Amino acid sequence: MDRRTAQWTVTPNGGWEGLHCNNEASISEIGPEYCLIQIQAVSLNYRDVAIPMGAYPMTSHAGIVPCSDAAGIIIAIGKSTTRFQVGDRVCTAFNPAHQSGLTSPEKRKYSLGNVADGVLRKRAVFHETALVKAPHTLTSIEASTLSCAAVTAWNCLFGLKGRTLAPGEWVLTQGTGGVSLFAIQIALAAGATVVATTSSKDKMAKLKDMGVQHVIDYTEESNWGEYAKKLSPGGEGVHHVIEVGGETTMSESLKAVRMEGVISLVGFLGGADSERKCGFVDCLRTLAIVRGITVGPTEQFEMCNAYIDKFGIKPVVDDAVFGFDQAREAFQYLWNKRNYGKAVVQID
Repeated sequence: MDRRTAQWTVTPNGGWEGLHCNNEASISEIGPEYCLIQIQAVSLNYRDVAIPMGAYPMTSHAGIVPCSDAAGIIIAIGKSTTRFQVGDRVCTAFNPAHQSGLTSPEKRKYSLGNVADGVLRKRAVFHETALVKAPHTLTSIEASTLSCAAVTAWNCLFGLKGRTLAPGEWVLTQGTGGVSLFAIQIALAAGATVVATTSSKDKMAKLKDMGVQHVIDYTEESNWGEYAKKLSPGGEGVHHVIEVGGETTMSESLKAVRMEGVISLVGFLGGADSERKCGFVDCLRTLAIVRGITVGPTEQFEMCNAYIDKFGIKPVVDDAVFGFDQAREAFQYLWNKRNYGKAVVQID
């Protein structure tokens, strides 16, 4: 078997010129519990483009294979592999060390595309615990979008015991990034009411087409948190907030959430904002649970995939799907926020 493959590597803070393709990269040996994957599609997350642009707060080493989210087919397995067979369609886990339960500093050390080599390559060897079976209702392009955004959305809504989303509850999402779109789809399938924010008239229409019951243009309604709360039954507020903006949006999220609701902290897309800070008293006033989310364990990935198959959820994929040799263009496309839905690199 040919032990070479094509792969991209990234240099942190190196810009787009720090992305390099090596067509003669070596493939590691297939150990007893390992699988060789023919990668068919890779989807991009904000983290992937933030690393070369120097906008990611965590440390990454030079020459790492970027990206964590992929789907492909198993073409060879080690002699002690028990979870999979040759021919199985699989997705890669964002953080293979986090199999179940709560995370820990040790488990967070091994995320793909940041600490361990990621998936932007044509073939790769992974331990069987780094893989899950892909939903049988999705194409490889669609399945490649799940590892980070879908699992994160699932964890936000179903990952906290005693506060899992129930039919009839209200969910507030922000923008149209991957996590928000998956949260919308998962919440609607669960029978929840969704309030979504956006700044685009075009995206407002798309959100309504998805079934979102209430869409707020935050450029016209600056106090969108209070507005969302007033929409909820009795003006009590929403049960779940998917907080992706960070400092720039947290104050509004606290206005929107009901007493003892849940705010899931996912991202920092809004950057820093010295004028819209919130503090201890703001959190205490709501009695809400403010919970940081770092994707989720493999067991949640498997539950999420079963849910996707059960309800026929189709990931929102941007119309522009890039080829393997167009990886730089794909990174720039996402960085420039030209996408609606997940930006995907299809691999020959």
